[in-house]
Amino acid sequence: MALYHLTVNQIKRSAGQSAIAAAAYRAGERLYSDYYGEYSDYTRKGGVICSEIILPSHAPPEYQDRAILWNTVEQVEKHPKAQLAYSFDIALQNELSMEENIGLAKEFVRRCLVDRGMIADLAIHAPDKEDVGIPNPHFHVMTIMRPLNPDGTWGQKQRREYVLDDAGNRVLDEAGKPIFNAIPTTDWGSPETLEEWRETWCRMVNEKFAEKGLDVRIDHRSYVRQGLDLIPTVHEGPTVRQMEAKGIRTDKGELNRWIKATNRLMLDIKKKIKSLFGWIAEVKEELSKPKMPSLADLLISYYQDRNAGAWSQRVKSKNLKEFSEAVNYLIENKLLSLEALETRLSAVSAEFDALSGAMKSKSARMKELQELIRQGENYKRLKPVYDQLNGIKWKKQREKFETAHDADLRLFYTARRILKERLDGKPVTLPAWKREYNRLQAEYAELSPQYKPLRKDLLKMRRVQHCVDRALEQRQTQEPPRKKHDMEIG
Repeated sequence: MALYHLTVNQIKRSAGQSAIAAAAYRAGERLYSDYYGEYSDYTRKGGVICSEIILPSHAPPEYQDRAILWNTVEQVEKHPKAQLAYSFDIALQNELSMEENIGLAKEFVRRCLVDRGMIADLAIHAPDKEDVGIPNPHFHVMTIMRPLNPDGTWGQKQRREYVLDDAGNRVLDEAGKPIFNAIPTTDWGSPETLEEWRETWCRMVNEKFAEKGLDVRIDHRSYVRQGLDLIPTVHEGPTVRQMEAKGIRTDKGELNRWIKATNRLMLDIKKKIKSLFGWIAEVKEELSKPKMPSLADLLISYYQDRNAGAWSQRVKSKNLKEFSEAVNYLIENKLLSLEALETRLSAVSAEFDALSGAMKSKSARMKELQELIRQGENYKRLKPVYDQLNGIKWKKQREKFETAHDADLRLFYTARRILKERLDGKPVTLPAWKREYNRLQAEYAELSPQYKPLRKDLLKMRRVQHCVDRALEQRQTQEPPRKKHDMEIG
């Protein structure tokens, strides 16, 4: 099925990342980093369909060489915690051919990135499938963050805008230094630009779908922005998808199955609630007219009419059973008028909203805990490798150790950064997180079946709706015709 996925992240030294390593991974190449003095070799990585560097007109042509480009970026960015590049990860569509997907990707990169003055390093991936799972074609783009001047030299990421007092003098801080705001020199990192990129990719894909006559579309907006009261699924990733395709059930797979089943039920309930509220408004308007029958009268009238036209005692018995069930439901819930029925429907709707909110809250926390547990386990498992690195005093031995354990160290640095950002100094408590996750998982599983009584309640109200509608139609056909002058006046 058509899907939308577009994320933009930063490649930065503070997270233990390297522009050269990132570019080598995406392109499936072996590149040497002048900054770190080591090779990053991903030539054995499968699934790289093609890669290409696309330059704006004013960029030096030597930047077509991937090693030259990203080594230059590493040299230009001096700070030990510098932000090096933007990294795009965008899903391609299984409904389109690979040639069509590649064409869309290149058009997007040129239109949205290169035309803004960015150098773009594009790589198309289609991971090899060893099973019958769903293909996952996608593309990566690495772009520069520091703009190029018209002459091809590197510009500034930010400019200073000093804070001035009423007299036009610079305001100083406690240390006597001028206070200023850092103003980006480009709009590349603004939320508005990201939204523009997301919307443009969505529009381009949908236009291609329409051109091919495909009845599928994608939407770059979140469920909330689309006005859909649905729970978003968790990102599974290729490893989980491969395990699920082989029949191995995973926590993420189970969670997504619950979420999808719940969303289907939520949509069904919301549709019924909306329909019933609309019907109540219409019938109340009819009943407000003079000499209109009550709700109970209409229900009795409907089943009397059905029995009058019944051909067998079996049908009459069935009608009697349905009538009895409808009356018992109305009596049990004290629904003797349309106002009471509307009150009942409002209560069901409120209960549904409460359940929906609880499901969303638990789902969001479970996603957060999954990431914390994953990063916490990586941190705990790889901390000895990091400690061993810190115990090496000789530079060459240290560099050799770093090269040999590059992948583990990068995972450790990523885990450390994410845990630091999310925990804000609090300790890593893996057992507590797992207990909380298991508790939420159990509570989530208990909440899901509670939708079924709501749906059952709605179906009974829909049955009452059907009977009342038919009875009103019968009475309208039995009404004597109005006099001619009444019709003319009306």
